[in-house]
Amino acid sequence: MENKLTILLAEDDDNLGLLLHTFLTSKGYQVKLARNGKIALEYFNSEKIDFCILDVMMPILDGIATAKEIRELNKQIPILFLTAKSLEEDKLAGFAVGADDYLTKPFSMEELIARIEAISRRSSVKNHMEDSKIKIGAIVFDAQSRMLYLPTGVVKLTTKENQLLSLLTKNTNEVIDRQATLRAIWGDDNYFNGRSMDVYIAKLRKLLKEDSTIEIMNIHGKGFQLIVK
Repeated sequence: MENKLTILLAEDDDNLGLLLHTFLTSKGYQVKLARNGKIALEYFNSEKIDFCILDVMMPILDGIATAKEIRELNKQIPILFLTAKSLEEDKLAGFAVGADDYLTKPFSMEELIARIEAISRRSSVKNHMEDSKIKIGAIVFDAQSRMLYLPTGVVKLTTKENQLLSLLTKNTNEVIDRQATLRAIWGDDNYFNGRSMDVYIAKLRKLLKEDSTIEIMNIHGKGFQLIVK
């Protein structure tokens, strides 16, 4: 139990925050409890933090905005979101700003510990540069450096291309909702942003077609699906 991770816990519900703080402390973790995103960032900037647990809905600065700020400062630190509702939009918005995973309330304490341990193991491996790369068929994608390693060469992705491909790879063989993706990456699901996203999807298709086992499918009335055969 000694020298376990120091966890930044941002939760605006006083009762749940205290409960989680007590439980995690009993498991040997050091816990810094913040009641909003602004305080969480102050802790992050002044303390040595190893792991972040952020409630999505918080006053002053919400979990998504807090995670975005944290990712600007540290690309590697594990981030787990707590969300009160199982919405695709929350999930995609979280992944778009670099979350590692999310838990929907209510959840069991055992599941929370299991997620922390699993994410920490993955993060430990990810800290080695080669292991931070994701294999998509014969193509290698490095979201951190925005590099796509194709059979014919290396391509530097734009920020939007990188965010879109990150969401697709984190949900491989699953459908990601079109409107939720727009709100997560563009901040608004209006017509013009939709046309812009279609252009980026077309660019990604063109790049990925170097491997015939990879396909980005349009799922009519729903969204997109990255299929790796």
